[in-house]
Formats: sequence, C-alpha cells, structure tokens
Amino acid sequence: MPKLGMEPIRRAALVKATIDCIGEQGSLDVTVSQIAKSAGMSSALAHHYFGGKDQIFLAAMLAILRDFGVEVRDRLRDATTPRERAEALISASFAPSCFDPATVCAWMTLYAQATTQPDMHRLLRLYQRRLQSNLTHALRPLSSTPTEDATTLAALIDGLYLRAALSRSTDPRTAHSTVLCALDRLTGANA
Repeated sequence: MPKLGMEPIRRAALVKATIDCIGEQGSLDVTVSQIAKSAGMSSALAHHYFGGKDQIFLAAMLAILRDFGVEVRDRLRDATTPRERAEALISASFAPSCFDPATVCAWMTLYAQATTQPDMHRLLRLYQRRLQSNLTHALRPLSSTPTEDATTLAALIDGLYLRAALSRSTDPRTAHSTVLCALDRLTGANA
C-alpha cells in the first residue's frame, strides 16, 4: 500500500536530483535511472510520477523559475519607485542563486532544448514574456518607449547572463552593472 503524503516529497526529491544530475553532467545527457538513483528511488517510480526525462526536466525548470520568482518578489518588495522596480528586476536576474553551477547547467539545457522541444520552448517564452512585462511596467513612467526599452534590457540581461554563466572570467556583478548603465542610457538618467 502506498504511503500517503509521499508523492510531493518524492516529486521534490526527483526535481532536486534532476538539477543536481544535470549540474554534474553539464547537460541533459543523464538517464531517468541516474536521476532516480540520485533521489534514492527506483526509475519505475520516477516514470510513474513524471512519465519521462523531459517531464522531469520541465518540473525541475519550473522549480528553478519558482525560486527565481521568489527572488524577484523579495527584491520588488522594497522597491518604491519605478526606477527601483527596474533595478530590482535587473538585480534579481544576476542574484547569486542564479549562478549556482547546477542552475546554470539547467538554464543552458533549457535554452538548447527550446530549439527542438515545444514544451521547453513554451517554458522559455513564459519566462521571457514575464521579464518583458515586468520591465515594461517599471519603465512606463521612465521612458517614452517602454516596450522597446524593456526588450533591449531583457535581451541584455539574457545575453549577459549567458556570457557570465559560460565564462569563468566574467563576473556577474560586472554584467549587473552593465545592465544598470544601459538602464541609465535608455531612461536618460545620465543626462
């Protein structure tokens, strides 16, 4: 007889194991069996809860995005002006938690998988749309072209995140500062 209440605990363990395994391997080139073993359960149980590796990875990325959402909300909580709101969004994108090696590998995997997997593409687009929407909202009082400026900042955030994540020489703080400088230029804060 199954233990009541174990499903959420096991699902969470599989999600964490997926992120850890991807981080160790550096890609999604891991098996459900490896993930399940890392979580301390059988691969049959992992398949029962998720169906397959792609579904487990999607659940893992959703967990990473939820954690990122918490980071964003925590930083937005103290923002009282539109400028502070934009800075909070930028700051959250370069938070130390975003640069955990396993998290970086998961993001790289999502970007790669999004080119061929419709579910992965939808999840990436969800993240991108949310970032775009939040930046646009923050920039409305600061810019005559908030949507275009939000697109520029979002692209800069993603590009600099990828560059910082893939380079051992690029410091996330430098990337963060670069985006803040772009924010100044786009909103005329240096004028």
